[in-house]
Amino acid sequence: MKHNLRIGILGGGPAALLLLKKLLESGREDLTIDIFEKKDLLGAGMPYSRDGAGDEHITNVSGNEIPELVTSVDEWLRMLSADTLSRFSINPETFSDYKVLPRRLFGQYLCDQFSLLRDDAKTRGLLNNVFLNATVSDVEDLSESETVKVVLEDGRTFEYDHVVICTGHNWTKSHEGEIKGYFDSPYPPDKLNFRTPYPVALRGASLTAIDAVRTLARQNGKFEKDANDQLHYVTDSESAGFRIVMHSRNGLLPAVRFHLEDTRLGKDAILTKEQVAANKAENGGFLSLDFVFEKNFKDAFRDKDPDFYEFIKDMRMERFVSAMMRNRENKDPFELFEGEYKEAEESIKHKESVYWKEMLGGLSFAMNYPAKYFSAEDMQRLQKVLMPLISIVIAFVPQSSVEEMLALYNAGLLELIEVGDESRIEPDATGGVNYFLDKNAAPVHYHTFIDCIGQPHIPIEKFPFRSMVDKRTVTQARVQFKDPGAGRRELDSGNKHVSADQHGNYFLNVPGVAIDDSFAVVDFYGARNERIYLMAVPYIGGYNPDYSGLDFCEAAGIAIAQSLTGVTLI
Repeated sequence: MKHNLRIGILGGGPAALLLLKKLLESGREDLTIDIFEKKDLLGAGMPYSRDGAGDEHITNVSGNEIPELVTSVDEWLRMLSADTLSRFSINPETFSDYKVLPRRLFGQYLCDQFSLLRDDAKTRGLLNNVFLNATVSDVEDLSESETVKVVLEDGRTFEYDHVVICTGHNWTKSHEGEIKGYFDSPYPPDKLNFRTPYPVALRGASLTAIDAVRTLARQNGKFEKDANDQLHYVTDSESAGFRIVMHSRNGLLPAVRFHLEDTRLGKDAILTKEQVAANKAENGGFLSLDFVFEKNFKDAFRDKDPDFYEFIKDMRMERFVSAMMRNRENKDPFELFEGEYKEAEESIKHKESVYWKEMLGGLSFAMNYPAKYFSAEDMQRLQKVLMPLISIVIAFVPQSSVEEMLALYNAGLLELIEVGDESRIEPDATGGVNYFLDKNAAPVHYHTFIDCIGQPHIPIEKFPFRSMVDKRTVTQARVQFKDPGAGRRELDSGNKHVSADQHGNYFLNVPGVAIDDSFAVVDFYGARNERIYLMAVPYIGGYNPDYSGLDFCEAAGIAIAQSLTGVTLI
């Protein structure tokens, strides 16, 4: 008699939540599911728990923009206690699904949704065990028995037919704890609960940097509103000399959150497998980035915004990006920030999208599935040309964060410095860092430095489950050069990310490990492993350029659940 399909889910954050939901929606009743979580709760993950947020941090998505779960955010809020609502200053009578939530409160929502799904799975006899405070130390593919062994830090072992790795964010440390005043990330935010009478240097100007700004500001002063409801910042006397200096290679701040006409960001317009296959056949076996740009971005404006379509219809990707960046680069970043804030206010007030930004978000999402089929030349164009614009435009900074940053800026306490490509940070043994803004610039010393470039890509050499690396169950993600001559020139010029095989083919290594369309890992010989799936964001960034957020977790959850169950899901 055939046994139930045994599935082990490693990690219990939002990715596991959405995967479990899709497995339950498959209707399969012959599943036995175990979940392993290194913390003591399910659902919140790093971004929405105390590991990644304090009470001062808020989401950059509203309730109507998240994947459908068991209950809506609006409905859930009405069931909360008065104390919880008061703690986060939420009035359920005036709240709507169009408003953002404090991240810690949203984490409670996700935990409650996980509990509801867990109850459903238990009732149906599908959920076997949930292991909390359980750290997985290794994962080993046992090809002889066609199973996967999961090893816990305490020595316990388990075997499954399939394992899905959903371990989430991983903030590695280099100098933190060794150099006073040096922080490899702003997480958990509790470590930034200190006063300082000195300037603080942040590397980066992304949402991660804004998290650090919100925490540091509250430790060194307070925000106050005047009679005209304008926000101002006042430094505490003990923190005289405090200010924040952000450092960015493009000298720009991210764009402001606006009203989305399509809360799914064009997810229904993803290229089909047939379209990808047809384009590859026409393009020497590679998917053309220009084709994706035309189909998943430009074509959408024909009906939605004909004037904008006329403006961009003859533009190649490089020209479009140049035009959009030029509009930003010619302005003071904080003046632009304030102007976009006002534009976004009007967008939200009238429920009218800033359509080109919305479609750029859709393009970013649409590229995730087929990016592994780009040539190395197109992958380089994507990394160097398009992703810098996407990373700015689709950050969706919440309004309250903009108001606080402008208050700090107007008080002369927040600065953004553009640094050169050869800028570097040298830890100072006496504490803090020496920041070299460009190759030949004299260093600037900071007593406190916080690296805020966001979740770093983690190379395969630091993949946490060593048996998978040692047995070549996982391998380096890479894409092939369409023109061998271009690859050879890159290799000859010293590009350490380029390699060649014995057949004269040249490849560009991209961050992380190789996976297929269903997130199954691919081994050293290019074979798909049907037993192990990987949706942990730090390790798959090469094949998934836009790999963050709940929408990504939902899409990955659908792909994996369909592969595991053989049931088509939506």
